[in-house]
Amino acid sequence: MTFRESYLSTLLFKKFYPVPLMPGEPRESTLDAWHTQGLSQGKHYFEALLAELGLPPMTCEIRPLDVSFTMIPTFEEKVLEHKDGHYIVQDWMGAITEISDEYDYTYIRSPKDFVTRKWHKFPVETREDWERMKKRYQVDTPGRFPRAFTDACRAAEAREFILSMELSGPFWQLREWCGFENLCMLFADDPDFVREMIDFWTDFVSQVITRIRGRVKIDRVRISEDMAYKAHSMISPAMVRRFLMPTYHRWVSEIRDAGCALIDVDSDGYIEDLIPMWIEVGINACEPMEVAAGNDIVALRKRFGRQMAFCGGIDKRAIAAGGKVMEAEVLRVVPPLLEDGGGFIPSCDHGVPSDISWPNYVDYSRLLGQLCGWL
Repeated sequence: MTFRESYLSTLLFKKFYPVPLMPGEPRESTLDAWHTQGLSQGKHYFEALLAELGLPPMTCEIRPLDVSFTMIPTFEEKVLEHKDGHYIVQDWMGAITEISDEYDYTYIRSPKDFVTRKWHKFPVETREDWERMKKRYQVDTPGRFPRAFTDACRAAEAREFILSMELSGPFWQLREWCGFENLCMLFADDPDFVREMIDFWTDFVSQVITRIRGRVKIDRVRISEDMAYKAHSMISPAMVRRFLMPTYHRWVSEIRDAGCALIDVDSDGYIEDLIPMWIEVGINACEPMEVAAGNDIVALRKRFGRQMAFCGGIDKRAIAAGGKVMEAEVLRVVPPLLEDGGGFIPSCDHGVPSDISWPNYVDYSRLLGQLCGWL
């Protein structure tokens, strides 16, 4: 069974053994620490991990479809000010952002680590800003699709990797344009403006999907939709139902018509109150299931059954503690879900932080390998 077959059959509650071994991806600072703890320089961490576990080389590759949902053209990236250990930059999305000078302005384009940011200004603050922003989202703008897109689609037909279409949900996208606090105020003060922006984004994504349909069959669609804090969603379920669910309904219908069976939402924070609405529209997987935010996927499986699959769900704090604490956490989560029919790929419940040591990561991965059928 290829990785592609194993990944899809696991999350779609079909044949699911062995389960893909995907313990979690380290950030840059994590790799730096691991290189002082036993990971060889110049060797990819997953290759080294497999060698530590005595497993043959394998690929667990999820490759994004080479289609751009981002603005074209982007804004000029530039440093506006540098003082007191911080850069104030204009990022590629048009926001004025402050970051540590440990990184340069390109960090925002390609995040490598856990870095606190502060936003000073966002690109859409008035309707005039919005009219200018819309011009950057034309479906047929050169660069939206690669020149050899048809050939690439044809070449992907015999793939063993997961081909994923990755896009921003309406809440995520409006937050990028307007800023979180500004957007929340707009939901209350100018709902018609919010609806106008959501409708525009919905139509834009649908037009891109239309141009993809029939050229290649996507394995997974991942909707990035960070919209929850610890213990609560950022907007109420009632507002999700009013503003966002029409978009989800339309996209899911179009994605299903294009032959994709797996639609996944990626949201940090506590998402239990959101899951019923995602199920209602046909979304059938979610991640990363942060334990510190209150997500208990054992309890969620009991509540939602096989209507929702999960990726993640292993408490990063327990992995960092190692030993019996780590073992107890993994055994708390993994066997109950796998014994209940799968629909679960266990992994660290976010990017692997630097307080998880290389030896503890190896021990944790070894236990996953045993439970998932590799050892």
